[in-house]
Amino acid sequence: MDSVEEMEYKQMMQEKIKETKDFMKKKVIEIEKTRMEKGKHNKGGYSSISGPQVIEKSFNDMSISCTGFGSGSGLGGLNTDTDTFTSRPKGRTSGGTTGAGKGIGMKLGNTKKTNQFLESLKAEGEVIMEDFQPCSLQSRSSPLPPSDPVTVAVEEKLNVAVKRDGGVNNFDVQGTLALQVLNDADGLILLQIESQDIPGLSFKTHPNINKDLFNSQQILGAKDPIRPFPSGQNETPLVKWRIQGMNESSLPLSVNCWPSILGNETYVNIEYEASEMFDLHSVIISIPLPALREAPCVRQIDGEWKYDSRNSVLEWSIILIDQSNRSGSMEFVVPPADPSMFYPISIGFSASNTFSNVKVTGIRPLNEGSNPPKYSQRVRLVADNYQVV
Repeated sequence: MDSVEEMEYKQMMQEKIKETKDFMKKKVIEIEKTRMEKGKHNKGGYSSISGPQVIEKSFNDMSISCTGFGSGSGLGGLNTDTDTFTSRPKGRTSGGTTGAGKGIGMKLGNTKKTNQFLESLKAEGEVIMEDFQPCSLQSRSSPLPPSDPVTVAVEEKLNVAVKRDGGVNNFDVQGTLALQVLNDADGLILLQIESQDIPGLSFKTHPNINKDLFNSQQILGAKDPIRPFPSGQNETPLVKWRIQGMNESSLPLSVNCWPSILGNETYVNIEYEASEMFDLHSVIISIPLPALREAPCVRQIDGEWKYDSRNSVLEWSIILIDQSNRSGSMEFVVPPADPSMFYPISIGFSASNTFSNVKVTGIRPLNEGSNPPKYSQRVRLVADNYQVV
């Protein structure tokens, strides 16, 4: 029979092991959350969003060495480094998927001890949920500080409402050309711009811009020729434009949803079709779902998916849509639901060219004999409010 001291020693060791496991479980979760938060800030964009949300950890063993008896220092040799893991979409990924469909979700660390510990927790019924904040329709990373004396920013925003059965309720394009000049000495300049001649395109210039010069030669210059453009860290809008009257054939991205109820399940097939005009970056298609107890069953997808359980939204993400994947599809299964529950579908993306093709083709100084300052140019198309209703 075991002596009283042996029984007390075993009981003490069991308590210490339990305390250590509880402590380690909290530390592992804190480490994972901290590294995921750092990853979000460092990437700055919707890089690779992976499902499912329950991340399974695997390991082989956990070593706890015990030294001494009655000394109070019986635990040692416990490593807290995290292991590498991946988070992938469920179901089949189409062979034609590029970027997101074949990528690894996230990567943490490079050792095995904590991964082993997590498997122990898993065996005891613990489930670690991935703490993932949903990205906006498109990830908006802060632009880098300008390195050139003059920076031109051209941006078009899309406000689109597409009918679920075809046609459009609204298709509005609004653009802005803004200027950033770092030093006063570089503000005495003229900007030569060009644009595509398309129906429904109309411009409005800033009150301090020479309208006659712009209307006749598409040159942006100050109304007062001795007054430089404002300098500093802020961008100054010089001209705005709007395009109206475009039809469904000009949509950069079309999305169709086909829900059907079969028995006690609803099968939802969604497909996208992208225009040849644009290569789309950081595409996110957000489908509202009825309230669910668990994530939907995604049977097939071209890209990756994530389920936002708080808002009951399924987010379908494609890192890049280009010539290799102008069309794609996803199929998922949920309990019986009314087809109207899957609308409105919200769509986010960006592109590096615009409908109007407005851009600066050259800068020249107002003072004869001076060299024009160097300049850089950013051009972007953004889905500001893009829905299938």
